Amino acid sequence: MVRENADQIDAARELPKPVFHALADAGLYLMAVPRAVGGLEVDFPTYVQVIEELAKADASTAWTVSQGANWSTYSARMTREAAREIWIDTPRSVVSNTPAPTAKAVVVPGGFRVTGRQPFSTGCKHASWVAAHAQVIENGEVRQRNGKPEVRYCLVPVAQVELLDTWHTKGMRGTGTHTFEVTDVFVPEERTVFPYGAPIVSPGPRYKIPLTLGFAAGDGMVALGLARSFINGFFEVAGAKAPRNLQGLLRDQSISQVAVGEAEAAVRSGRAFLMGAVRDIWKEATSTDEPTVSLDARTNLRLAATHAIRLAAGIVESLYTACGATVVFDGHVLHRLFHDMHVITQHSQGRLAHYEIVGKHTLGLQIDESRL
Repeated sequence: MVRENADQIDAARELPKPVFHALADAGLYLMAVPRAVGGLEVDFPTYVQVIEELAKADASTAWTVSQGANWSTYSARMTREAAREIWIDTPRSVVSNTPAPTAKAVVVPGGFRVTGRQPFSTGCKHASWVAAHAQVIENGEVRQRNGKPEVRYCLVPVAQVELLDTWHTKGMRGTGTHTFEVTDVFVPEERTVFPYGAPIVSPGPRYKIPLTLGFAAGDGMVALGLARSFINGFFEVAGAKAPRNLQGLLRDQSISQVAVGEAEAAVRSGRAFLMGAVRDIWKEATSTDEPTVSLDARTNLRLAATHAIRLAAGIVESLYTACGATVVFDGHVLHRLFHDMHVITQHSQGRLAHYEIVGKHTLGLQIDESRL
């Protein structure tokens, strides 16, 4: 169903309601919600493979599921009553979020009054709730927590939010990563959660894996699934196109054969590394009583996810170039996948700086663990 609607998803810049309903009814947005709350609490290796399979059908769809499902790990850090209200009692619930704490949450009795305009909220058009990311203001000043400005996610029903149509891009259009605005909306304290360091209410191994690495593994799998689809699409072009001034079809050219061989090596090795890192971190999470996984496991997953994205981008670049002008037109699936891939590489999870942080750790140097 996702594959059949991929062009429509891209054109509409959001998931059509039948597609979203099917995904939600299948429980995909509840994969990381604790069973104690009413979710599925799927194991991490299965979770990332679900994202990969969706990405083979459409990268934008996989991305929206990855964003919504992984963010729902916060349900393990909220009271079970609040988590059930948001993810279980709300039909087909999904929460869209925003990365930077640019909103303001003014302290009032019982909670906060939240105001802010916040961009990059993937899937907000089909979300039931948005997570406004806000600095806490008390008595006109930013309140401090553990020596730093206090920041909270404040969950607001989408009916109390204005959605602004800002996601005008060439790639990953179907993610609908628009901007939302909240204006003086009251949010009770129980519907807020600290982005970092919130205590676990519903424990489980999934919640030992930092949120950013859940996003990283998901994004890596989106990239790999897209790359696999690109390879398959290249087979169709290569089997039909006769390049000008060359004998035979595109598939008969040695340069095409080398490109396919290199692409297969890249996608298989990238997947093997990422799945290995995912299984390693899951094994550690399920076999120890530590509240989080080790720094070694975290840096390994960070490296594997980043490398998967970079390898996938290389595959797309190589095979797109080999196709020539055939694939530069709107409507060609490889044209869409090319632009999708080059939006993924611009996301923070694909930053080349991640290689640096892993290199520092490997060399025994002190690192900033906020990205881990």
